[in-house]
Amino acid sequence: MSESNDLRETVRRRYAAAAAQVTEGGTACCGPAAIEADDNFGGALYAATERDELPAEAVAASLGCGNPTAVAELNEGERVLDLGSGGGIDVLLSARRVGPTGKAYGLDMTEEMLALALANQKKAGATNVEFLKGAIEAIPLPANTIDVIISNCVVNLSTDKPAVFAESYRVLVPGGRIGISDVVADDTLTAGQRAERGDYVGCIAGALSFAEYRAGLEAAGFTGIEITPTHAVADGMHSAVIRATKPAGPHPEPTTDSTAAKAAPASDCCGR
Repeated sequence: MSESNDLRETVRRRYAAAAAQVTEGGTACCGPAAIEADDNFGGALYAATERDELPAEAVAASLGCGNPTAVAELNEGERVLDLGSGGGIDVLLSARRVGPTGKAYGLDMTEEMLALALANQKKAGATNVEFLKGAIEAIPLPANTIDVIISNCVVNLSTDKPAVFAESYRVLVPGGRIGISDVVADDTLTAGQRAERGDYVGCIAGALSFAEYRAGLEAAGFTGIEITPTHAVADGMHSAVIRATKPAGPHPEPTTDSTAAKAAPASDCCGR
């Protein structure tokens, strides 16, 4: 438990520092500088037309490994929840897609990122957006209230992935769906080998394998699971698009066995 809490605090500090970097850069003459990331992460993974729609600070704060709004197939009037919403890039893009009759929620545990997201919401003039403080393992929304859950390279950072999957299932309406981007490991890689390829807060050491990801979603009750790799982020590690659905009709209760989706042990060094 202590190790999990330490990792959670390391993640929080990393994102707090990232938000501060963007905020402080935005007060300079040349505008916000993007958070340092290689070609596999960050705002460059969004189309130029999407980046141009948003405040520069929202794009600069992006640390994701994909573009979940491009694969979630959002519709007018839907309610969308972004797990680990950061500076708000995916929430603001989702808000445009669901329109004034829909709503986009962003959930983040970091005060500094939430403050940045609220500032970006104001700059974008988005009125169908709400940012919430909380953990993705304990979503502060009622059951059966969300149509679509998105997330961008955040689930791998959780130290309790079964709770993330169970909470996602709980808040989705029957027939609701997830469309997220995340880092996933080849099934042949051991936990130790994943840790050798990158640290926990760098989205590598805590990644699930393809089989573990599928088993975790199935244990929570999801069906129609698709895990599609998009590009490599390290040797045997991939950015992937994950889709799944909460059944619309009667279905068995989710299993309480959380072993299938436990995160790989973290390396000793952490920092995303």
